Amino acid sequence: MAGEGVVTLTSRDGEVDFALAGTGRCRATPVGSTLPHASTASTRTIPAPTPEGLSSRSGGRASVVELERGFCQDSTFGCSFSFGEDLAWNPLVPREMGRTTVCKLPHLMSRRMTRGLGSKGQKIALLTNHFKVNVTNVDGQFFHYSVAVSYEDGRPVDAKGVGRRVMDRVQETYSSELSGKDFAYDGEKSLFTIGPLPCNKLEFTVVLEDVSSSRNNGNASPDAHGSPNHSDRKRMRRPYQSKTFKVEISFAAKIPMQAIANALRGQESENFQEAVRVLDIILRQHAAKQGCLLVRQSFFHGDPRNFADVGGGVLGCRGFHSSFRTTQGGLSLNIDVSTTMIIQPGPVVDFLIANQNVKDPYSLDWAKAKRTLKNLRIKASPSNAEYKITGLSESPCKDQLFSLKQRSGNADGEVQAVEVTVYDYFVNHRKIDLRYSGDFPCINVGKPKRPTYIPLELCSLVSLQRYTKSLTNFQRASLVEKSRQKPQERMRVLSDALKRSNYDSEPMLRSCGITISNSFTQVEGRVLPAPKLKVGNGEDFFPRNGRWSFQNKKFVEPAKIQKWAVVNFSARCDVRGLIRDLTRLAEMKGLLTEQPFDVFEESPQFRRAPPAVRVDKMFEEIQAKLPGAPLFLLCLIPERKNCEIYGPWKKKNLSDYGIITQCLCPMRINDQYLTNLLLKINAKLGGLNSLLTVEHSPNIPVVSKVPTMILGMDVSHGSPGHSDIPSIAAVVSSRQWPLISRYRATVRTQSPKVEMIDSLFKKVSDDEDEGIIRELLLDFYVSSGKRKPDQIIIFRDGVSESQFMQVLNVELDQIIEACKFLDEKWCPKFVVIVAQKNHHTKFFQSGSPENNVPPGTVIDNKVCHPRNNDFYLCAHAGMIGTTRPTHYHVLYDEVGYSADDLQELVHALSYVYQRSTTAISVVAPICYAHLAATQLGHFIKCEDASETSSSHGGLTSAGAVPVPQMPKLQDNVSSSMFFV
Repeated sequence: MAGEGVVTLTSRDGEVDFALAGTGRCRATPVGSTLPHASTASTRTIPAPTPEGLSSRSGGRASVVELERGFCQDSTFGCSFSFGEDLAWNPLVPREMGRTTVCKLPHLMSRRMTRGLGSKGQKIALLTNHFKVNVTNVDGQFFHYSVAVSYEDGRPVDAKGVGRRVMDRVQETYSSELSGKDFAYDGEKSLFTIGPLPCNKLEFTVVLEDVSSSRNNGNASPDAHGSPNHSDRKRMRRPYQSKTFKVEISFAAKIPMQAIANALRGQESENFQEAVRVLDIILRQHAAKQGCLLVRQSFFHGDPRNFADVGGGVLGCRGFHSSFRTTQGGLSLNIDVSTTMIIQPGPVVDFLIANQNVKDPYSLDWAKAKRTLKNLRIKASPSNAEYKITGLSESPCKDQLFSLKQRSGNADGEVQAVEVTVYDYFVNHRKIDLRYSGDFPCINVGKPKRPTYIPLELCSLVSLQRYTKSLTNFQRASLVEKSRQKPQERMRVLSDALKRSNYDSEPMLRSCGITISNSFTQVEGRVLPAPKLKVGNGEDFFPRNGRWSFQNKKFVEPAKIQKWAVVNFSARCDVRGLIRDLTRLAEMKGLLTEQPFDVFEESPQFRRAPPAVRVDKMFEEIQAKLPGAPLFLLCLIPERKNCEIYGPWKKKNLSDYGIITQCLCPMRINDQYLTNLLLKINAKLGGLNSLLTVEHSPNIPVVSKVPTMILGMDVSHGSPGHSDIPSIAAVVSSRQWPLISRYRATVRTQSPKVEMIDSLFKKVSDDEDEGIIRELLLDFYVSSGKRKPDQIIIFRDGVSESQFMQVLNVELDQIIEACKFLDEKWCPKFVVIVAQKNHHTKFFQSGSPENNVPPGTVIDNKVCHPRNNDFYLCAHAGMIGTTRPTHYHVLYDEVGYSADDLQELVHALSYVYQRSTTAISVVAPICYAHLAATQLGHFIKCEDASETSSSHGGLTSAGAVPVPQMPKLQDNVSSSMFFV
């Protein structure tokens, strides 16, 4: 039946009644719901075939889970639900009640077979770090049990690592009660077995000796128990040295292993993710028993050969990521090199000296040391007992008193309390020689009101403690330098890691019938040809090996550098020579360049003033001397990275005055450096450095036929440990269709650590929307000859697979609403693509493992998802280390792209990045969004917190923490590429 089908749904005691008619465009509306805005509610219609397995007659019935997972299983399908008040049945709750909400269910993930595989490009044989997994026990079942571990008095155990030790003791002690079964324990509240345990509920009691949290009562020295002196031992009270634990194990669910086999055939069920999670938990437990540090699915051994010093008392620790993946080629084990940051193990004082970059302990800032050391674990000599640091003593070791209880020399042996210093106790009572601790604070491992002190030199930091603060630029550069590996070396390291992991000995994997190949999986890739580029004077050329040069070439659309000046914030530089060379090179590239108005040197009296004051004083001088407002300011800053001037300077120019500005740190100036600088200046001033020849024609498949808007979206979060810093959401959009090389950006703040962008559509009244998308749509309309986009292609960065549905339910929903708010009858088609860089799949040339894969290599088979539409692309030339491909997931495609057309578009978008003369690893719109979020994030950092809160106040959704709004850019710069 042709035409428009209708799906009706209604809630009846947790079930959903539905009726489906037709095979055309589907529309869904709850039956019997009150629609307060029915007259104005818009209904989204999306093409979709009839779902498999669902009758077209009325009266079928399915549970919510069945509807969510099985509806239209073999098609790209979407429903728009106009929700009323009763939403109890809906598994995907909308953000607001009583308004139209687009609800995209999990089957929206595009089926691979609806797109086919690409065929363009030269074929190339590759190897990948996926290792084939065979599963023979597909008829077995995992039994899931919930685990509750508590102390003897009923308090729950929350200390990290204790749960694993308790469960290991349960297995040792009660093997017969468990029928000799092995189990996989996640370290928290879940346990899995193959086949059932004897009872659905089991209770055990175990005793652990030498619990790591052992400590003394009161102010007595924790190391007194290390003394052979009998009176010392009697004096010590150690109730924490052995502890009793209660363990309750209760049946929770069954998970059929058949779910894995079904998923490999493209039939994912609700049990599939759980089954693979069990296999990953087995890998984690296997690593935990080897004493590894566990960071999600990455495992780190404490072998010093794996450590690389990156400075500041921080080490890069090399380990391995290991996880099971379902692919077109079957189940595979993905193994990759992984690195985490750890605290330098060894003497505490050595770590502090390195961390604060001082020469000796006498130069240490102890207030900073106290913050740094809090919650780190140490071992105290000579007892080798392990403790957690709670603080430092207020006085030096020689002056810090505590109450020592000892028996008097009287006949009655009365216990007396004597005030002694920590230093005196250890030196005179314990006979331990202290060389330097007397002058420094003691380590406190007790409670605030009952401290326990240990001299500094007796404390050593234990190994494998994660460092979670953000790295400095120096540390990051050092880490990159020391962790890079050429492809051949990485393959050797991964092969060795698989052998050392010895998964064949893991009893749980054996019980599953799992065997793992020791050979890299062979896949077929294709190398797409580089797109032809156009530069000045009508010249066209093909980049070679993903690179090109502007030597003897002009920019395709050169801008004018006029009404400009140079500002120097105390940078040491031959400013006149720099201006001369920059002007010479600009004219060679085709830019018409006037001489600058003047050079403004910072007054020495302001060099030590706060950054904002320095900027204000500089602008006072500029305004006093210039005849009018400049169009461009070249700013020389003294530091290349983390210069305090940068944020206030950018904010003053872009937000307060609307002036385009370019910063540089004149350390090593040469023609190549200045040419790269001109790439940015030209783009910021409205020019273009190069274009794709096909966009100039225009002849881009699909995109050039109808007005098409390309969006890049990214969210930047505050550095680790700064939970109060707002997240920065940035969206860039293409403009001046049919070009795909020119973009503008809109940036907003949102609640800290929130990944989904919540300001794409922001209705403030019946006829007013202050959201991001409206601003970008209007700009596209004006810049593209008053044409609305018929197609909107969205590239989203920074989301994991678990957030894919939120991208559709939350973000795409808002974008659709923003379009409808502008024009109720306007219905553009959407394509949603997620780009992932943070994954662990790598590719190697099988015939030439010493070299990286060539730029343009695309892989859409074998290691890709068995059902969804995804592919890997190495667009760039990997010059250092091993190339990391970008993993593109096509979540939604109303346009109906062929695999070849879509892959070619993504590849081409890696060649339109105006800041460089190389193909980049991810599409330019995403890079631009990241740049815009990072640059405007400096606005927030440079503002005074109290001023920000009072003047810009918006509350988070929780209504608790004020989120400062992003300062608005001036109109004359907001549509420019100010972010490049």
